[in-house]
Amino acid sequence: MPIITEIADLKRIYKRRVPKMFYDYAESGSWSEQTFRENTSDFDKIRLRQRIAMDMNDRSTKSQLVGEDVSMPVALAPVGLTGMQSADGEIKAAKAAEKFGVPFCLSTMSICSIEDVAEHTTKPFWFQVYTLKDDDFMRRLFERAQAAKCSAIVITVDLQVMGQRHKDIKNGLSAPPKLTPASIANMMTKVTWGLEMLRTKRRFFGNIVGHAEGVSDPSSLSSWTAEAFDPSLDWDRIKTLMDMWGGKVILKGILDVEDAKKAVEVGADAIVVSNHGGRQLDGALSSIRMLEEIVKEVGDKTEVWLDSGIRSGQDVLKAIALGAKGVMIGRAWVYGLGAMGEKGVTTALEVIHKELDTSMALCGKRDIHDVDRDILLVPKNFAGDWS
Repeated sequence: MPIITEIADLKRIYKRRVPKMFYDYAESGSWSEQTFRENTSDFDKIRLRQRIAMDMNDRSTKSQLVGEDVSMPVALAPVGLTGMQSADGEIKAAKAAEKFGVPFCLSTMSICSIEDVAEHTTKPFWFQVYTLKDDDFMRRLFERAQAAKCSAIVITVDLQVMGQRHKDIKNGLSAPPKLTPASIANMMTKVTWGLEMLRTKRRFFGNIVGHAEGVSDPSSLSSWTAEAFDPSLDWDRIKTLMDMWGGKVILKGILDVEDAKKAVEVGADAIVVSNHGGRQLDGALSSIRMLEEIVKEVGDKTEVWLDSGIRSGQDVLKAIALGAKGVMIGRAWVYGLGAMGEKGVTTALEVIHKELDTSMALCGKRDIHDVDRDILLVPKNFAGDWS
């Protein structure tokens, strides 16, 4: 077994083991990828303040997210197509998250269905939905999530219109993958991945095929997807979907103070400061730059989390110090999944937890609830002086 000391180790293994189209799907942003890059590079601009001669015994990273106990303030973000990164990938990730004591959020565009994940886990997980036009499909989706005892819904609000990701177009990304001479040649070099995919029955979008009207097989999926997303989405529609669910709701994709205020008005239990991992509006500010301003405005009215750019426990610590109640990680756990399956997701969580715990201690804090901006050295005008 390779020695894993950081998330980058998992990423290197992941790149070797997974077909190019699925690696590129995870490791890419929209258009020029400026926002994708700055999501991570902006974390590097923030420094941690070292403190010494302080009692570091009995440390704790335990917290709560929307009332649920967590071993650290980290949740596995919803990521589509993870069942193509590793066979039955969503099941593997959900099991790893459950054992580690952090929430797992299943994407609507997952390969494994809600029912698949529920069958293989013992604790409630979260379910992510898009703002789709079809009310009948949305109601049935919510009913299936309720039947699976999902404890919260994550509504993605920044995907009314899909940002262009050049690599996905060039690779002909699909599930199952399109068989072209180039993709076949590449997949032939990924022997372990291929053998696992041959052994599983789950290769299509399990929450959609056979559930959405007119989508009885993968060939009819693309036309449904092209028409399903609602470009007319407004706050009334978001509130309608929240009422349709009737339980805890997390709104993911907030990057502006005014939108954060609106999210509070409609009653979101939590909001996620996110630019969709740099996969939507290229040229938008990084999530970490926008976090503090949004926390100052609405942090006393709802839980504010951060998504996009987290690659280490130090990143988690910086987000918490700037006021986030928690964070969502996406690519970090996908790297682990593609590299080593369920064990890889567990390893990613272990790496992040160890970095978070150790860095918190070296900053002079014993409890995650005591972490505040005092542990940071933030560049003047970090959020930017924009007009």
